[in-house]
Amino acid sequence: MEPTETFNNNSNSNCTIENFKREFYPITYLIIFVWGALGNGFSIYVFLQSYKKSTSVNVFMLNLAISDFLFTSTLPFRADYYFRGSNWIFGDLACRIMSYSLYVNMYTSIYFLTVLSVVRFLATVHPLQLLHVTSIRSAWVICGIIWIFIMASSAMLLKSGHEKKNNIISCLELNPHKLNKLLIMNHIALVVGFLLPFLILNICYLLIIRALLKAEIPESGLRASHRKALTTIIITLIIFLLCFLPYHTLRTLHLVTWSTTSCGDELHKAMVITLALAAANSCFNPFLYYFAGENFKDKLRGVFRKEHLKKAKAKCSFRFCV
Repeated sequence: MEPTETFNNNSNSNCTIENFKREFYPITYLIIFVWGALGNGFSIYVFLQSYKKSTSVNVFMLNLAISDFLFTSTLPFRADYYFRGSNWIFGDLACRIMSYSLYVNMYTSIYFLTVLSVVRFLATVHPLQLLHVTSIRSAWVICGIIWIFIMASSAMLLKSGHEKKNNIISCLELNPHKLNKLLIMNHIALVVGFLLPFLILNICYLLIIRALLKAEIPESGLRASHRKALTTIIITLIIFLLCFLPYHTLRTLHLVTWSTTSCGDELHKAMVITLALAAANSCFNPFLYYFAGENFKDKLRGVFRKEHLKKAKAKCSFRFCV
């Protein structure tokens, strides 16, 4: 049981949603997998290369990249499931992990992005008074709390696995017999997992704009701290509006309006698209690291420079040996 998918309509021959999912999901998930795995995998490598000189901001970004990388590793299994016409072949445990991983990634991403924006805001408006909040040790403690909270609250998704129906083994499908339970879970996740962080993010955005209007901005432009804070919050807002807001809106609408007698193809198709957008947040986060990370661009250039030197030395050694 996963409160993030659509109800299985295999029993309704007039519904075309299964064909749409078979055409849409595999290619979309594989594109997200390639881009997300490369972008976040390389970002993790860059963050770890200069970990001794790390900051609290980079600690949050590192945890966000790890969450995205772990999630994208599950996408080929999802793509295979829908390519086979919603037939699961990887066993019950793997099915449980699929549902769990999506939920954990979505809400750890939301919380890491929110905390990252708050830390950027605090470091800009109250840099001296809140140094202990923005320390590396505090960052790891906060990350640990987020991981434990999201993983523990999502543990109920591990209770239900695949279901056998005739010759088909279904996974990643909602159970209509547990609709009331799903509605309660959805409302809690909607408020705690999305609306509360979204509200905090908007407050940070308004307060940073207010601080910028009050500050005396030099002719050279915004101070680096102001610029990075504003960039972080703007990119995070774009990710929220593009990936998380449509998904949570349609998921709630889907659960509230669902009935056994209606097909709801258009709503189901929209739900499929918004779920893919929610999964695609792992593709957008590397842009946040590049444009708003602490010295990320310099570290990236350092990695390329180091690799170039290694290749140059290897080439010189080879020529010398010859």
